[in-house]
Amino acid sequence: MAEDRDNGGQRRGSGSGSGSGSGDAPMRLRLFVPTETLVDAPVRKVIAEAENGSFGMLPRHIDFVAALVPGILIYVDEDGAERFYAVDAGTLVKVGDEVRVSTFNAIAGTDLGALKRTVQESFEALEEHEREARSALARLEAGTLRRFFRSEEMR
Repeated sequence: MAEDRDNGGQRRGSGSGSGSGSGDAPMRLRLFVPTETLVDAPVRKVIAEAENGSFGMLPRHIDFVAALVPGILIYVDEDGAERFYAVDAGTLVKVGDEVRVSTFNAIAGTDLGALKRTVQESFEALEEHEREARSALARLEAGTLRRFFRSEEMR
């Protein structure tokens, strides 16, 4: 079989290998949270959510960067099985055949309805906690500034 390569060195043409069914080699998905790597596997397809909506990537997709919003990350493994993760806000970077997703929180699941509820409940509760922490920090900063100005007035 003759093999043809594009400018980026990616193989194209009609091969017979695992992948998307078009002969393309699969992508490698890596899903990271701060404490561990949750996924490191070859995949045929990745679907994620950004601020402007959902998008999908197949092998040979152009290199890409996206800011992800809390939602569902879907991927199709080499065997054609769909896998689901509820993910918090994060970043997706695709370079060559590697897709890297970094997020603060991610939860695996098989039921899309349950995962959507998880995104809404867990991640929104975390956002509320973060809002409370930012509010407390703002009060501390304001108190510090008031004390600073009072000490300046006394001089």
